[in-house]
Amino acid sequence: MEPYRIMLAEDHAIFREMIRKSLVEIPGFDVVGEVGDGLELLKAIPKLKPQMVILDIGLPHLSGLEAAEKIKQTNQEIKILLLTMYKTEDHLARALEARVDGYLLKDNAFKDLLTAIETIRENRLYISSLVTPLMLDSFARKASLPPEKPEILSPREREVLTLLGEGKSDKDIAEQLDISVYTVRIHLGHIKDKLRLKKRTELMRYALQTGLASLTNDPSA
Repeated sequence: MEPYRIMLAEDHAIFREMIRKSLVEIPGFDVVGEVGDGLELLKAIPKLKPQMVILDIGLPHLSGLEAAEKIKQTNQEIKILLLTMYKTEDHLARALEARVDGYLLKDNAFKDLLTAIETIRENRLYISSLVTPLMLDSFARKASLPPEKPEILSPREREVLTLLGEGKSDKDIAEQLDISVYTVRIHLGHIKDKLRLKKRTELMRYALQTGLASLTNDPSA
């Protein structure tokens, strides 16, 4: 089996080197490149072809969130694990809107790095265990009205929303349900119209509040 190709984007050289050393000690991982800012990252990706990018949220010249958005716009196949010191609901919501696949606090980076990578490789959303309660509390507080009952959605729309709530990308949803990405986006449009919601994070919030989806950091779940 070919090694899993990982690229690092972190402007603090010492921290980046520590992450690299942690990864090269794990069989099956190949660190194909390292960069110090967001623009360098975008330039290097076409040549190095990483399967996952581990990037700092605070990169110079182009932030980690901006870089994540641009990567996902051009290649949804690339997984993105965001490294951050921020535990605020605003940063978490912005990261989810950017469609990152993982949100790992630097405080836990070395302890939880392998768990985060393996969770993401299984096409599941990883959120640091220190942030998950914040996310759920935030979603609950921001619900100004009780959510519409899930029964207003068709069975297929419920399936699509459940998978979205679990952090799946449009492509992952399409593959799991054996439909096209275009069809997934049509369903998401109908769901937004029925629920009067506009953003992916709002759809995720709805799925969690109504019990259609749940978040877990346990790879065996």
